[in-house]
Amino acid sequence: MSEMIVVDLSELSFMDSTGRILDPVEPALYSIGVVSRMIGVPVSTLRTWEERYGLVIAVRSSGGQRRYTRNQLAHLSFVCDQIDQGFSPGDAHRLLAEHIDRGTEPVDASVAEQQTGILILIAERDRFAAGVEDYLLRTEGFRVEIASSADEAQRKFDELVPQIVVVELLLSGGVGGRLIEKLNEAGATVIAVSPLAAHEVAAELGAAAFLQKPIDPLGFVSTVRDLLGTSAISRQRSIRP
Repeated sequence: MSEMIVVDLSELSFMDSTGRILDPVEPALYSIGVVSRMIGVPVSTLRTWEERYGLVIAVRSSGGQRRYTRNQLAHLSFVCDQIDQGFSPGDAHRLLAEHIDRGTEPVDASVAEQQTGILILIAERDRFAAGVEDYLLRTEGFRVEIASSADEAQRKFDELVPQIVVVELLLSGGVGGRLIEKLNEAGATVIAVSPLAAHEVAAELGAAAFLQKPIDPLGFVSTVRDLLGTSAISRQRSIRP
């Protein structure tokens, strides 16, 4: 049995490259490994781009780990699109810099594909919160199952094999963290949610993304689509050398 990870939530913070403390309330902060899988770029290449071009600079957690916002994910996706069209990485970053200087957001030319029938499991102690998440997902064409305890969530995961599991960290008296660990070990893609600013805790437990309550509807659905690879900023690509 793996040890339960205990982190002092009061010490959690995120910094930019200058050491400035950032507001921890973000729709989602993705680890470098998750971003690598989303956009098909090796982790080593993402680090090289950051050091060489200094344009998309990952947010650093208090533990020094790289985290990316959805906006940064969109910028990296734009760079990848330009490379796909024949531009060099340097030229792709220069094009991105021009958009940023003009105050315009780069647009991904792909169209998000409606994915019906994909199953999402929600492990949530709050019936109201579960109902809101259920509604948001169903209106986007997803199938949803809800579990109100860690045991029920584990059972439904084993039986139904959902593509994504949304887990409240405080589920079943606070054992949501252990559930995330077990699901991660089973290869599940997990979104952790909590009213606490627990980005670091979620990452240590193996969650692919973290959302702080109250959930932003657009951020929630966009995060699900990002992790499934069905959003306009996260298309399936082969890993670049």
